[in-house]
Amino acid sequence: MLILKNKIQTRESTQLLVLGAILTALVILLQLLGSFIRFGIFSVSLVLIPIVVGAAKCGIKVGAWLGFVFGVVVLLSGDAAAFLAVDVAGTIITVLLKGTLCGLCAGLVYKAVEKYNVYVAVVAAALTCPVINTGVFLLGCVIFFMETINEWGAALGFSNAAEYMFIGLAGGNFLFELGTNILLSPVAFRILNLKKKA
Repeated sequence: MLILKNKIQTRESTQLLVLGAILTALVILLQLLGSFIRFGIFSVSLVLIPIVVGAAKCGIKVGAWLGFVFGVVVLLSGDAAAFLAVDVAGTIITVLLKGTLCGLCAGLVYKAVEKYNVYVAVVAAALTCPVINTGVFLLGCVIFFMETINEWGAALGFSNAAEYMFIGLAGGNFLFELGTNILLSPVAFRILNLKKKA
């Protein structure tokens, strides 16, 4: 009985490891391809979908890992080049923190809600991920880039930095990420559950 239990645990651990590796590759691919789909100066983060799915299916640590990978790819792909030119350390901190925290928090929310309803938990995690991603980004802008944000906003005709940050810098991108995440994360989660039952 103990041997059978160990074999089942080993198989489940292997499946989670493989799924985590596949989702890591998907995060990298989607972030690199996502750089071709732009809202303003930022690429759309379709990458949040596998982060949510990974956090829900594989756990909080995998969600945080996938978010961290997302941050690394953002830095390496040149997506953060405008901010790197202003403050390298501030950019690295903001980008890695927003990615890691969006995956971590999605996993925490999923875990907290899962005991009541699995699909509500996925939707809650899908909602949390872009809120944290954008929220930490905006907080990083305030902490590290406010002078530059003021200049960029004024150059684009915004009346103040807050208006530029919420409308020009992050607004459309956030709404797109939120909508796609809420619609597609539960679908991807359900497909993985169907595959598991088959």
